[in-house]
Amino acid sequence: MTFRFTDKAVRDYNALSAVLQARVDKQLALLLQNLRHPSLRAKKYDEARDIWQGRVNQVYRFYFQILGDTYEILTIIPHPK
Repeated sequence: MTFRFTDKAVRDYNALSAVLQARVDKQLALLLQNLRHPSLRAKKYDEARDIWQGRVNQVYRFYFQILGDTYEILTIIPHPK
């Protein structure tokens, strides 16, 4: 598996602090190793549009789709509570 960022996800990533960027990098590395890694808490977010949610930390989440052998990172935003 590989991953790629949408333009929106690139803007979101670049707007994060260096600490949060490092955390996103770590979580994406875990995603590539194992979608079911416990710290990701990955789950289907929107069944109809096939969008998944993964955890960056207690506040931030990343949203992605699985397209063949690629995780397409859609956005990285604070958790919408």
